[in-house]
Amino acid sequence: MRKDKGLSGELDRIPMLTWIMFLKFLDDQEKIREAEAKLDGRVFIPTMEPPYRWRDWAAKDDGITGQELLAFVNQDEAVRPDGTRGLGLFAYLRSIAGSETRDRRDVVATVFKGTVNRMINGYLLRDVINKIDEIHFDTTDEIHSLAFLYESLLKEMRDAAGDSGEFYTPRPVVRFMVHVTDPKLGEVVMDPAAGTGGFLVEAFSHLSGQCRKAEDFEKLQSGTLLGFEAKPMPFLLCQMNMLLHGIESPDIDPGNALRFPLREIGEKDRVDLVLTNPPFGGEEERGILGNFPEDRRTSETALLFLQLIMRRLRRSPNPGRAAMVVPDGVLFGGGICARIKEELLKEFNLHSIVRLPNGVFAPYTDISTNLLFFDRSGPTKEIWYYEHPLPEGRKKYTKTQPLRYDEFADCEAWWSIRKENERAWKLMAEDILEYDDRGNVTSVNLDRKNPNTKKDLGYLSPVQLANDILQKEKRISQIMSEVNVELAKRGNE
Repeated sequence: MRKDKGLSGELDRIPMLTWIMFLKFLDDQEKIREAEAKLDGRVFIPTMEPPYRWRDWAAKDDGITGQELLAFVNQDEAVRPDGTRGLGLFAYLRSIAGSETRDRRDVVATVFKGTVNRMINGYLLRDVINKIDEIHFDTTDEIHSLAFLYESLLKEMRDAAGDSGEFYTPRPVVRFMVHVTDPKLGEVVMDPAAGTGGFLVEAFSHLSGQCRKAEDFEKLQSGTLLGFEAKPMPFLLCQMNMLLHGIESPDIDPGNALRFPLREIGEKDRVDLVLTNPPFGGEEERGILGNFPEDRRTSETALLFLQLIMRRLRRSPNPGRAAMVVPDGVLFGGGICARIKEELLKEFNLHSIVRLPNGVFAPYTDISTNLLFFDRSGPTKEIWYYEHPLPEGRKKYTKTQPLRYDEFADCEAWWSIRKENERAWKLMAEDILEYDDRGNVTSVNLDRKNPNTKKDLGYLSPVQLANDILQKEKRISQIMSEVNVELAKRGNE
């Protein structure tokens, strides 16, 4: 691939490798399903017809190559490997459609609507195809190995994509968020910004351990995992990632999850659990902003996704819950941001905020991030904060020394106990919501520092120092009022 002039880097090479692997994977799985159907006496309906199956055009070392191969792959109409004239490969794959219920044909058609062949040397393309043909996707051990390998490829993809704004969530963060939210079999799990599918793959792995009989596996495979990914390249990578990890027909919507007006989202659209790391710092088109209430429209995509998640969570008697990554700006932002957070605190239970140290997403961004955990069980009464520490002697995480999952062990142990310590503290929601004389909320500052960590005054900026003093004065005033009320009661007695 490095020899081909049409591919300029990993951002080109890995998607190319993925769509080729995708077709080989499908054909190997089709052979298994065809054999199973024959044994059971069932009629087998293939995903693809000859001569478009991998075995028809790719699984021959001396098959079509050069310009003939490029024409078959790229052109809308071409001479096919069997010598007849018809649709080219990509044109055919984009045209197939499934039945009323979603199946693999829908997946294939959707994947290839946003996929292009970037290789311009047909002989080098044949060499790549011959290499991929040596992989066997019809054995469990090899698929497991490929799934592990593919995750390393996605990490390379993340490394290459950093400059173009494609930030993918580190696997330790994904595992931690899935573990503490603990998805249950029968629940619907959604990621409205799926990227390469990390959250959905991890949720699938977590739920697989709960399957005991065939019906459980059927339930897990259908209607359990739902994702959205609007960008063609991550969409393709997500499909392949999920297929390799055992998800037979990934239910990933190729559209923007924000395209639906909030007021039109009803009970049938709600889910049990949302796990996501939405894009932040970006800007959506005007048509998307029109889907949100006029006083909640903002250029910060993280806030738009927060509103979407709040709307998509299931109501009582089984209230939905969510875990999402947000930048520091969401915590301290005012104006529209404050109004959204006011709704979050008054109508949802924001029970936990895990503050991540610098460098978790290094070297792609140094923006400080946080994990928000909330549910629809009622208004927020208290918020627990947990400050995730850097390893001793380190100032930040780096590309060569990234965050490891075992570093979350203390936080996971604390999660079910909820006691204050040097890393954990709690605040009452009433202490965070600030009002003016008319009873309107003026500030919702969730950006709170760890009070259990002693710092020199010089560590704080003048604004932080003033805010810290004001918060303490407010709390002291509240305590004194409570004391006076209690003394008055005792005096009356």
